[in-house]
Amino acid sequence: MAPGHVAYGLRAQYGLIVAPETVMAWERGEISPTSAELTALAGVLWCSPGELLAEPVTLREHRIARGLSADDLARRLGLETASYQKMEDTGRWKGNERQSAALATVLGLTLAQFVTATGKEDELADLLRSAVTTRWQAYVKPLAKLLPIPKGHLEAVLEQLHADYQSRMVATLSWGGGGGEAASGDAGREFLAEIVDRFWQLAGGAS
Repeated sequence: MAPGHVAYGLRAQYGLIVAPETVMAWERGEISPTSAELTALAGVLWCSPGELLAEPVTLREHRIARGLSADDLARRLGLETASYQKMEDTGRWKGNERQSAALATVLGLTLAQFVTATGKEDELADLLRSAVTTRWQAYVKPLAKLLPIPKGHLEAVLEQLHADYQSRMVATLSWGGGGGEAASGDAGREFLAEIVDRFWQLAGGAS
C-alpha cells in the first residue's frame, strides 16, 4: 500500500485525517503516531499494533503492543485513568507493590523490562550498590517496593549477591564502599553495571 492508500484507509475506516506525508514520516521514524492513530493504522494494515512497533521499551509502547487503551490498563491496575496517564507520560511509575505486580503481569514484562519501562534503573543500581557494600538485609524492603518479585526470592538473591562481592573484595581489595573501583568515574559505572548484570542473572529477570 502506498502512503496515499494508507491515509485514505485511515480517513474512510476510522475518520482520521492524516496526510500521506505524515504516513511517510511514520515509516521513516521521524515522528510517532498517537495511540489512536497506531490502533487505526494496524486496522488498515490488517495486523496488531505490536507488529508495527520495534521492541517496546516505554510503558506506552508495552501497553500499545498489548492492544490496551490507557483506560483499560488503569482499570486492571486499580488506578484512575488520569493518574496512570500521568505516570505513563512522565515515565515515572509510582504504583504500590500490588499495582506493580499487576502491571508486570498484564503487560507480560520481565523484571528487566519492568525496571526500564518504569524508569527505575538508577534507583535499582543505587540500592544494589548499597546492598552489596553494607548490610543487604536493610535493602530487602526498598527493593521489594521497587520490583514485583517475591520477598523470599529477593532475600536469597541479595544474600548471594552480597556474598559474591564480599568474596571479591577480600580476594582483590579492588573495590569497596568507600572508594576505589566503586567510587566514581568509569570504574564506578562499570562496578554498577556489573552488580546489576549479576543481579539479573541471579533473579532470572532478563529472560
